[in-house]
Amino acid sequence: MGAVITWWGHATCTVEDSGVRVLTDPLFTRRLAHLRRRLGAVPPPEAAVADVVLVSHLHSDHLHLPSLAALAPGTRLIVPRDAAWSVPGLRRLDARRGGAGLRITEVEAGDEVEVGPLRVRAVPARHDGRRLPVGPHRSPALGYVVSGESRTYFAGDTGLFDAMADTVGPVDVALLPVGGWGPRLGPEHLDAGRAAQALARLAPAAAVPVHFGTYWPIGLDAVRPHEFYAPGSEFVRQAAGLAPKVAVHLLRHGESVAPEAAA
Repeated sequence: MGAVITWWGHATCTVEDSGVRVLTDPLFTRRLAHLRRRLGAVPPPEAAVADVVLVSHLHSDHLHLPSLAALAPGTRLIVPRDAAWSVPGLRRLDARRGGAGLRITEVEAGDEVEVGPLRVRAVPARHDGRRLPVGPHRSPALGYVVSGESRTYFAGDTGLFDAMADTVGPVDVALLPVGGWGPRLGPEHLDAGRAAQALARLAPAAAVPVHFGTYWPIGLDAVRPHEFYAPGSEFVRQAAGLAPKVAVHLLRHGESVAPEAAA
């Protein structure tokens, strides 16, 4: 059957493969600094049920300590190298330090971690990986390839880079960010057009757009709503032109798909 993908909003997904639940960049909050959740309910408690959690980088909308604290003791947590040094609150969750009971593993690009029948490989991302606004540049931004019955690429946050296809390798499903939480995205992000270009390079069987239409600064969703809602459908449109053989699944919050079966 291959992997089953559930999108909870923003970069938070559950990937179920070979009986293992993988959760990406959990963000279970209605409010984050100046951002508000504008679309979809806060994910239900079952969204926090996971065997392993992947954190792509240290920005607070990807490494969110209160959301990580909602994980069950014993959950495996994979984070970028030196994350616990850069984010002291993470150490309070680490079972090895007498914390709340998460089993934390730090990785860098090229590292592989076995989780039951799955293999999780960290891959590079083109993005500022530090804890903002003033954190030091110690931790890389990463993506992950989860290999089991399917090979699923979770890109985290990234811009296009020349070696993307080579470093990611062959994949069956790509979870690609296609937007952000503001009207302007710099080169270290994928917008709908750049995500479609990435899709053409990666050439998976299927893709799910993420990281759009969930959080937005107060007021901007009323003033410029098209920039809030449009990236998902715009990605579908541009992907049809640049990567017509890839089946793109535009999910609603909380919706699931078995991409390869659907393809």
